[in-house]
Amino acid sequence: MSMNSLTEQRITCPYCGEMIDVLIDAQDESCEYIEDCQVCCSPIVFHISILPNGEFDVSVRSENDTF
Repeated sequence: MSMNSLTEQRITCPYCGEMIDVLIDAQDESCEYIEDCQVCCSPIVFHISILPNGEFDVSVRSENDTF
């Protein structure tokens, strides 16, 4: 797997509830970033973590939710 491989992931917007497809940059470390919803334009916080088997886990939350 290359260092900058993009993977498509389906998530549910924590604001409007719409299912949207996003591209996740699968890196070798955990990260958190903000990307606007494609439907309602609200800021979604993405948390990407690498699992022990090398796959990654994507969780999303609204900007006002505590993690």
